[in-house]
Amino acid sequence: MQAFTTLTGLVAPLDRANVDTDAIIPKQFLKSIHRTGFGPNLFDEWRYLDHGEPGQDCTNRPLNQEFVLNQSRYQGAQIFLARRNFGCGSSREHAPWALLDYGFRAVIAPSFADIFYNNCFKNGILPIVLEEDVLDTLFQAVETTPGYKLTIDLETQTVTIPNGEQFSFAVEAFRKHCLFNGLDDIGLTLQHTDEIVAYESRRKQEAAWIF
Repeated sequence: MQAFTTLTGLVAPLDRANVDTDAIIPKQFLKSIHRTGFGPNLFDEWRYLDHGEPGQDCTNRPLNQEFVLNQSRYQGAQIFLARRNFGCGSSREHAPWALLDYGFRAVIAPSFADIFYNNCFKNGILPIVLEEDVLDTLFQAVETTPGYKLTIDLETQTVTIPNGEQFSFAVEAFRKHCLFNGLDDIGLTLQHTDEIVAYESRRKQEAAWIF
């Protein structure tokens, strides 16, 4: 998993509350269990005017020009601005996979669905909770300022806007450690490789019949 330390990135806003995981990545794309390749189908039903299917070439699909990710000013955005209860609905891990594959490394919202929030940390995305009035200010700034960027520092747990003003956010210490060091569940396990190998070697002697 890619570590998250600091990020200065373009912001893309989605001014809708209660965006569920089926909107983030529709159910037909859940057939794949690979973590990559979902970026072109992020927000598929809102982003395109036709019905998308797995394996479909999205290059020439008709675009909904009103949708935020299809607007040229937001191309290359790495920070996603959302409203309350983002990521509600089903627990599909494909939702953060799609956001990450598209290029987003952080999502800022007033609140998140719990499972989605946990899945973000496990897949290299930093979910940041800020107060609703701060989000109102950020949405207005993004709308009126093309090329609007934020700087996020995980170590200091701050979001810095272009004029230098900072907003602090909370993050649980263990999640921060894992994301800062690029450790997913597999990475955490591999930190104990020596102990695992020693245990397996011992078990082969103690219960050879198992092997």
